Amino acid sequence: MKVYRGIDDTAECRNGYVSIGNFDGVHRGHQSMIAALGRSAARHGAPALIFTFDPHPIALLRPGQSPPPLSTTERKLELLSQYPVDAVLVYPTDQALLHLSPRDFFDRIIVGRLQARGLVEGPNFFFGHDRAGNIDTLGNFCSAARMELEIVPPVTVGDHLVSSTEIRRLIADGNVREAAGLLGYTYRVSGTVVRGAERGQSIGFPTANLEGIRTVLPRDGVYAGRVQVGSTWYAAGINLGPNPTFADQERKLEAHLIDFSGDLYGTRIALEFIDRLRDTRRFENVERLKAQLAIDIEHVRGLAKADSPR
Repeated sequence: MKVYRGIDDTAECRNGYVSIGNFDGVHRGHQSMIAALGRSAARHGAPALIFTFDPHPIALLRPGQSPPPLSTTERKLELLSQYPVDAVLVYPTDQALLHLSPRDFFDRIIVGRLQARGLVEGPNFFFGHDRAGNIDTLGNFCSAARMELEIVPPVTVGDHLVSSTEIRRLIADGNVREAAGLLGYTYRVSGTVVRGAERGQSIGFPTANLEGIRTVLPRDGVYAGRVQVGSTWYAAGINLGPNPTFADQERKLEAHLIDFSGDLYGTRIALEFIDRLRDTRRFENVERLKAQLAIDIEHVRGLAKADSPR
């Protein structure tokens, strides 16, 4: 899969099939759309191109009000590379793009620059200034231009309509296992290991403290998960929030890597949330805390063994 950072670089993907969107999280709804894109492109011997944005348009339209994303651009590309996509255009979002009318976006970008043969979109696709263009608008434009348009139906999992907004809500509520069902994989964040108070080391449960996380975090609690160090995954007990036993009210993300020894300071690592175990709470003394941590770790071992990273 090739990655383009500018629309002028996409010459070899012209006259192909295109899907346009933010693809935040590359969830099951996106995966269904990408599969349809790949089928259309393969059927006509044409390239399949994903057109996405960096930064998210909301970051420019409403600075400071955009919700934290489910995936960084790097993670999005990693996920997209698993599907039948020839190339991804990561369009550098700017005001000029955001102020194009739906008509201008279609004529200048889709027809003029990409020379698209067909489009594959979901039912909630909006485009152009103030999101004035919708699927009906796009359908009319494509029909007049004799361009194929496939609308992929929404995906539901249980009672949930799969969307980035719904997944973000589930994660923020701590329902990381339910969110994984909508994503199609275990939710992952990445951050840099920094020095903490080292209390975990002193009680026999050393932790890696993560900072610099750019994606949505679950609500406070203790979670079962795993951490990737290099190419190796380790089961991990994760604490997100304050540490009331030590009267520490600062919100932190720290992970105890089971069966790992080594120095991780300054290393950027990936961390996955498998399931929420319990609330954070204050223990009467350190011995009670250690006893609970031992129970948590055994629970983590079982959950991590039953799950596998993606």
